[in-house]
Amino acid sequence: MNAGAVPRAIVLVSGGMDSCVTAAIAAGESRPAFLHVSYGQLTEGKERACFLELADHFGVTDRLEARLDHMKAIGGSSLTDASIPVPPADLTRRDVPATYVPFRNAQLLAIATAWAEVQGATRIYIGAVEEDSTGYPDCRRAFCDAFERLIEAGTRPETSITIRTPVIRMKKSAIVALGVELGAPFHLTWSCYQAQEIACGTCDSCALRLRAFAEAGVRDPLPYRARPR
Repeated sequence: MNAGAVPRAIVLVSGGMDSCVTAAIAAGESRPAFLHVSYGQLTEGKERACFLELADHFGVTDRLEARLDHMKAIGGSSLTDASIPVPPADLTRRDVPATYVPFRNAQLLAIATAWAEVQGATRIYIGAVEEDSTGYPDCRRAFCDAFERLIEAGTRPETSITIRTPVIRMKKSAIVALGVELGAPFHLTWSCYQAQEIACGTCDSCALRLRAFAEAGVRDPLPYRARPR
């Protein structure tokens, strides 16, 4: 396949394991450009460092870093508001948790759409996951389908952009297994909601990651301060 026939894509890369595996998939089927967004989250510095290392790993030189400082000012999430504690892990929870950042993915996808339109990209990849998303409403495929309709309504008539969610209906353990198969560099990722040196091991994100690696029978390369009971 010649370079001109390979679709151009914008890949949202948070620095987490799901976006890492999504990036590995995108790298194998498109010409990716990597987008990272900082929004005042507790682990902003670590996530940005992981993004840069992942871009280096995949050899992606087309990169865009964006900031959404208003999200911290708005607050309403334990990831952006210091007055709201990050809750301990509860993987049985089905309501929207305190770690939900209000309408975050819509804002991330809006930036990706604008860049895609300028770049002539026809795909946006996002590592959203439904099954283990602990109640995040903007991690559902229905949300992405609605956003595709918004893209169609709000861009040039000749613009055609689809939102790719290759891991959205996978179990976290299956994502780990796929990542191993693809050679995804899990050692360059970060999942903890509140620590930047040694993962806390007790937040929802750490608990989901630990369970996923255990179920997949794969060693998690990250250090943890504690493990959920």
